[in-house]
Amino acid sequence: MKIESFNENLDFNEKKIVTKVLLETSFSKEIRILLKQGQMMKEHKAPFPIIVHIIDGQIDFGVQGSVYPLKKGDIITLEANIPHDLTALQDSIVRLTLSKLDTSERVEKVISNS
Repeated sequence: MKIESFNENLDFNEKKIVTKVLLETSFSKEIRILLKQGQMMKEHKAPFPIIVHIIDGQIDFGVQGSVYPLKKGDIITLEANIPHDLTALQDSIVRLTLSKLDTSERVEKVISNS
């Protein structure tokens, strides 16, 4: 058993999006993404289904040309290989759930290319 918090030790960075793998289980990886207002993750795809949960703040979640405004408490699922992007409308804490088969390094690569 491991206990972690999405709301503690928040180190937002003005220059780049901050990620941290908080938990890794037998079936998933739980990643915290910290976005300052205006920061964005350019369009990308995940090789497995994902879940995006807004812990705090507000983002625009773009999916194949449509934009879905998501606010604190909202959660969305997305199937594999669907192009999507994120833009923070406010400082935001985002929970990303990845398949155990996916890698956190892939997420870091998306961020470094944004």
